[in-house]
Amino acid sequence: MKFEFTGRHIEVTPALRDHVMDHFGRIDHLFKGKPANAHVIIEVERGRHVAEIVVKWRNDVLTANAAHADMYLSLSRAIDKIERQALKLKNKVIDKSHKAKKVGSLAAKGTEVKPAPGSPRIVKTRRYAVKPMTAEEAALELMGHENTFLVFRNADTERTSVIYEKKNGDYGLIEP
Repeated sequence: MKFEFTGRHIEVTPALRDHVMDHFGRIDHLFKGKPANAHVIIEVERGRHVAEIVVKWRNDVLTANAAHADMYLSLSRAIDKIERQALKLKNKVIDKSHKAKKVGSLAAKGTEVKPAPGSPRIVKTRRYAVKPMTAEEAALELMGHENTFLVFRNADTERTSVIYEKKNGDYGLIEP
């Protein structure tokens, strides 16, 4: 960052320069990328110390004024104002460049997806716990239900399996 100092009715001392550079050093991370130019104008009017800072950064101009009885305090307040403006501008640039929409918001909410004509529809879904049991226990439990299949966790292999009733009355076992 390049600094330019102007003093009106006051001499710009090295201590004032160091104070400004120290404060800008703490917010220097906001001005990364393109170089920034800061023009610091300090003046004394009827016992009031006025600090004005103009920062040219990117294609924008950030300005801040502060007045107080103490010059160091007026400089600190003006630099804090510049920091808030730079942070706001940087967040605005970041938000503008990250305008990607989330996948969930692309489809309009409440719209129902209709299946293509001729494709099968899911009429009813049911949830139940997958119990660990052997294939023989699953066959006995399937006899007591009106369903033609049962999903269970095979106690021997610890894998999910499906047992189903065939048309001839036998049972088939599907293991992944």
